[in-house]
Amino acid sequence: MPVVGGAYEELSQTGKLGPETFELLQRLVHQVRRSSGFPPPEGYQEWSDDAAYDVITAMLTREGAGQRFVTSCFVQAADEASLERLFLASIKNFLIDEAKKTPRGKLRRRIARLMGADASFRRAPGSPPRWMLSEHPEGAVWQGDLDDLVAEAWRVRGVGITRWNHSGPTPAQTVQALMVILTQILRHARGAVREEDLAKVLESRFELLAPARFTPLYADEGAPADPVEAAAAEADAAAAGGGAADIWQRLTANERQLLPYLDEDAHHAAQLLEIGPAQAEAVLAGLKEKLRLALSDDSDRTAVMGALLRRCADPPP
Repeated sequence: MPVVGGAYEELSQTGKLGPETFELLQRLVHQVRRSSGFPPPEGYQEWSDDAAYDVITAMLTREGAGQRFVTSCFVQAADEASLERLFLASIKNFLIDEAKKTPRGKLRRRIARLMGADASFRRAPGSPPRWMLSEHPEGAVWQGDLDDLVAEAWRVRGVGITRWNHSGPTPAQTVQALMVILTQILRHARGAVREEDLAKVLESRFELLAPARFTPLYADEGAPADPVEAAAAEADAAAAGGGAADIWQRLTANERQLLPYLDEDAHHAAQLLEIGPAQAEAVLAGLKEKLRLALSDDSDRTAVMGALLRRCADPPP
């Protein structure tokens, strides 16, 4: 049997997806994800050969398409180079479709719609999609550390989200909060920032997407994790959530609305609750006293407050 030299020749001789074609697809998945910044598939925290394998498997087993995409690309190709280009386009389109289904993908589309409708922002040309302030010079691109943008977002005080709907129009107060943070981080970046990174910053700042709950099997250095420590960490998280649930039940609707704005004054609280300043001051003072008493004996106040603030971001039942 003649030696097969490349995916195009393999498909020409066998008419089927073989090792050469699969190796090419795997390499192209990595090429696309590096150039476009797609998140890894569900179940993976980072990209790997196994993650790329799962992407290819998902493409090959899609209902209504499946392995036909390989055949379709092959019949349009004239040689190995053109086959690679067709495979690249198919992989990129697939990853775009998959990314749109994720919570972060939905958040990206939401902020893109909001920024696209606001003259203060403009989308930079090219791919992947990036956004900048209209005042920034053409061609200015941010190339810093994402953690720096997250830290800058947290420096903005008095901004929170009390209503987060997963479909339908975005509430006006939520739009305002998102725009304040987006403006601040883009001003800090002094150039265009990837849409994916903007979504990550907002996700962190407002804790919009709850992280997956799991028990790690390996420590950071690759050694097996201590199961006792892992169980203790999970128990601590559960205890924080339970403590937050107990406090949440004792808060009034107005107090729950003021939770993200504890550092603001009574005037801000009055505007938020649409009540008089004196009444707002009393609500704010009562909330702070409730929290002081409820958290005085708790060993991890930060975790409990974090769990309370995540409840503020949940849509009403």
